[in-house]
Amino acid sequence: MTIAWNDSAPIYRQLKDKVVAMMLDGILLPGEALPSVRQIAAEYQLNPITVSRAYQELADEGLVEKRRGLGMYVTEGARENLLASERDRFLKEEWPLVVERIQRLGLDIGKLMAQAKESN
Repeated sequence: MTIAWNDSAPIYRQLKDKVVAMMLDGILLPGEALPSVRQIAAEYQLNPITVSRAYQELADEGLVEKRRGLGMYVTEGARENLLASERDRFLKEEWPLVVERIQRLGLDIGKLMAQAKESN
């Protein structure tokens, strides 16, 4: 896991977002253990409380579960739940802004989609 910290958000939130991205990308799979708090804290020179806070938010959202004495594990269905919530958030928050910008620039959505298909 490589992370470039920035000043735009608290480090615990950036760490949480990185773990979420790894789940969405299929790097962290259901039933798989997250690296230990101590391991992440040492590797990235973070306060263990910072790592614990990121992991606790993931647990609060039901994406990981604590197994006493064993660590944190990705829950079954975490990726599917994330995909559903991220898609919903995108459609409600980001997509309207994208459409507005496309219209403001006088671009044709059909042509943009065709170009995107050609690029892939």
